[in-house]
Amino acid sequence: MSNYLVPSGTTDVKALVNEAGAVVSEIIPFDDYYRLASFDPDVADKRHSDLLAFSRDLHEFIWARAKVSEEDKPLLVSGTLIALMNQPFMKTFEALGAEDLQEAWLNAIRKELDRADIPQAKKDTMLQPYSMVAAHPNLGKPDSKTAREYPDGVFKEIIARICVNVWPYINVYHDFDVVGQFYGEFLKYTAGDKKALGIVLTPRHVAELFSLLANVGPHSKVLDICAGTGGFLISAMQQMLRKAVTEKERTDIRKNRLIGIENSPKMFALAVSNMILRGDGKANLHQSSCFDEDILRAIRKLRPTVGMLNPPYAQSKSDAGLHELYFVGKMLDCLTVGSVGIAIVPMSCAISPNPVREALMRHHTLDAVMSMPQELFYPVGVVTCIMVWIAGRPHAVSDRKTWFGYWRDDGFVKTKHKGRIDLYGRWPAIRDRWVEMYRNREVHPGQSVSMAVGAEDEWCAEAYMETDYSTITQADFERELRKYVVFRIMNQPGLREDADDAAE
Repeated sequence: MSNYLVPSGTTDVKALVNEAGAVVSEIIPFDDYYRLASFDPDVADKRHSDLLAFSRDLHEFIWARAKVSEEDKPLLVSGTLIALMNQPFMKTFEALGAEDLQEAWLNAIRKELDRADIPQAKKDTMLQPYSMVAAHPNLGKPDSKTAREYPDGVFKEIIARICVNVWPYINVYHDFDVVGQFYGEFLKYTAGDKKALGIVLTPRHVAELFSLLANVGPHSKVLDICAGTGGFLISAMQQMLRKAVTEKERTDIRKNRLIGIENSPKMFALAVSNMILRGDGKANLHQSSCFDEDILRAIRKLRPTVGMLNPPYAQSKSDAGLHELYFVGKMLDCLTVGSVGIAIVPMSCAISPNPVREALMRHHTLDAVMSMPQELFYPVGVVTCIMVWIAGRPHAVSDRKTWFGYWRDDGFVKTKHKGRIDLYGRWPAIRDRWVEMYRNREVHPGQSVSMAVGAEDEWCAEAYMETDYSTITQADFERELRKYVVFRIMNQPGLREDADDAAE
C-alpha cells in the first residue's frame, strides 16, 4: 500500500514516512496517519537545539539564584515537568504565593503518580527525593534581596520558564528524552566529582550504539539492571518505536518491553520520571539492588531478550566483591538462553586476570569485544571496552571465535564549553560502519580481528590485531621516532643530564 502526504494548499507530493524516515508501506489506523502527517523532522531538530540552549541557561539560573545542589537540579526539573502534567497545578501555579507553591508542587507530583497507577512502595521511594527538593529553603519565601527581582520567589520563576520553554515540546514529542538531556547538560557543569560512587553516565551516542548492536525491534524485551536515569532503556525504546507502525505496537513497547533496576532513590526517581513523561507509569522499573534474588527471580519470569549495562565502576581493590564483571554475570543470568547481553566496562576487565572471567565463560559465550575511545567518558578518565555476550550458552560449547573491534575513533572532539561532541557530523557514518562490521564479523588489518580466546587470554583487539603497514607514511615514522627520542631523554636520568650539559 503506497501512502502519500500532500501539504494543504500545495501540490507537493511526498511518501509518508515514520519518525525515523522509514516509508510506511501498509494501511495503518487513522490516528497513526494523523500522528505521522503532523511530524516534521526539521521542527524536531530545531526544538532539540533550542532545548539544549535553554537547559544551559536554566542551569545557570538555578545555580545563581536558587543555590540548589548539583544532584538535586535534575530532580527539580523532572519534578516540575511531572507537576505540570497536572492540569489544576498548571493553571493555578502562577496565582499561588511563594509559601504555598512548594506544597502544591509536591501534591501535583503525588497526584500524577497516583494517576500513573504506580505501586505504593515505588511511589514512596520516588516521593522521598522530591520531598527534599520541595523543602529547599531557597525555593520558599524570597528574602528581601531576591524579592526585589522575583517578588513571587525563584521557584515560581523556574516553573514558569520550564512551562514556557520545555513543556510544550514534551506534550508533542513524547519520545524525546527531556529529563536525560537536562541531566546530561547539568552534569557537564557540575563542579563536584562526577565519578562519585563509581557512577559514570553513559554518553547518549553509546546508548544508541547498544540498541543498534542488539538490533532491538518491537518484539524485543530490554533489561538494564543498573538503569541510572534510564538512558539505555530510553534509547532502546526509541529504536523500537522507530520500527513500530501502529499505536498498539507503540503502547506495548512502552508498557511491557522495558525492564530496569536502580538502587539509588534519586536515580530511580529520574528513571521513572523519564517513563511517565512518555505516557507510561507502568514500566517494569524496580528500586532495589541488582543482587536481590527476589527481584531477579521476578525479572526472569518476564523473559527479557536483550541486556544492556553500564555497571558502577569499582573504586579500589577492596571492592573485589563488586567487580564490574559480577554485574555482567547477574545481567546475563536474567536473560533467556541465546539472548544478547551488552556491557561497557573498564578495559581492565578485558586484560586483568579475575576468577569471574572463567565463571562467565563457563555459562555464557563471549561474542565480541570492542576497544572504545580513550576519552569516551571525558572528563572522567576511564578507558573502556564494549563486551557482547550470548547468554546461557557456555563458551566452550559454542566453540566459536570472538570478534574484536578497534573502535578508538568515534569522530567526537573535545570542546571548551560543551565537552565531547560530534562537532563535524562524523558519528552517523562511523556508527553505521561499526554496526556493519560487527554484524558481518568483518576482519580488516588495523580495525578488527577474529580470535579463539579463553578466560586467561586478553580480551582486546590490540593483543591480536595485525598492523596495516600500507597506511604508514614516512612522516608517521619520523614523528613516532621523535616522540620516542624525547621519551628516552625525559625518562632516563643519565640521558637527561647529558642533554642538560650539552645545552649549557
